[in-house]
Amino acid sequence: MILRTLAILLALTAPASAIELKGHLQPGGFAVGTVEPGATVLLGDNPVMVGSDGTFVIGFGRDQGPEQQITIIHADGKPEQQMLSIAPRDYEIQRIDKLDQNMVTPDPATEVRIKSDQAKVRAARATPSDRRDFLTSFIWPVTGPISGVYGSQRILNGVPKAPHFGTDIAAPEGSQIVAPADGVVRFAETDLYLTGGTVILDHGFGIYSSYLHMSRLDVTVGDVLRQGQPIGAVGKTGRATGPHLHWGLNWNETRLDPALLVPPMVATAP
Repeated sequence: MILRTLAILLALTAPASAIELKGHLQPGGFAVGTVEPGATVLLGDNPVMVGSDGTFVIGFGRDQGPEQQITIIHADGKPEQQMLSIAPRDYEIQRIDKLDQNMVTPDPATEVRIKSDQAKVRAARATPSDRRDFLTSFIWPVTGPISGVYGSQRILNGVPKAPHFGTDIAAPEGSQIVAPADGVVRFAETDLYLTGGTVILDHGFGIYSSYLHMSRLDVTVGDVLRQGQPIGAVGKTGRATGPHLHWGLNWNETRLDPALLVPPMVATAP
């Protein structure tokens, strides 16, 4: 189980109603818990999907603070609250100056296209499913040197750009990308402006993985994949300077770190 790495007991108002969370209580991580059927869960003020058996998932973004409140409203209407302690995390920050301004700020027409692409991606993640694929162990979708890490950020000509939300894996163009866990294809397009060939897999309860800059897509929307089945091929489509896979992970619209789900990569022979 990918979530065996951390098990924490949350002593809610009454010790008898303690709830077990398994996962990563840190920025970029997610954890899984169980409440009695019919209960409601809120993370902060936001309601969380709860399965018919009481399973729920909560996730933590890059800039998550040191504490987060979780609220359980039991089936009898009784509320209980607990503050979660979130482990701190540091990120790489890189400053680059004297760049052509067009590389820093897109022109208006390009900005319109980017926003349109982003709206389509958000729509693909709009309806969480009841799948439980996220409960299994994940594998690396491709192997190679890690060329980009979650949370890092560039400041271009003094302008902070969006942080890097994922793990970049350098690999030769055409290298096969496989599903790291079972899932359903919710998005598959070949020509997004920033991300080029892009696929999104649904693993259940708002956990989605994404695969960017692909040179070839081997799947279509609605395909049900088993772990290890082909998704497509590594490329450098979209805004990429060389062939690599950008592997992303979301809990709904919260960007997570996929590298937390997998063991250290086993080196492969050249």
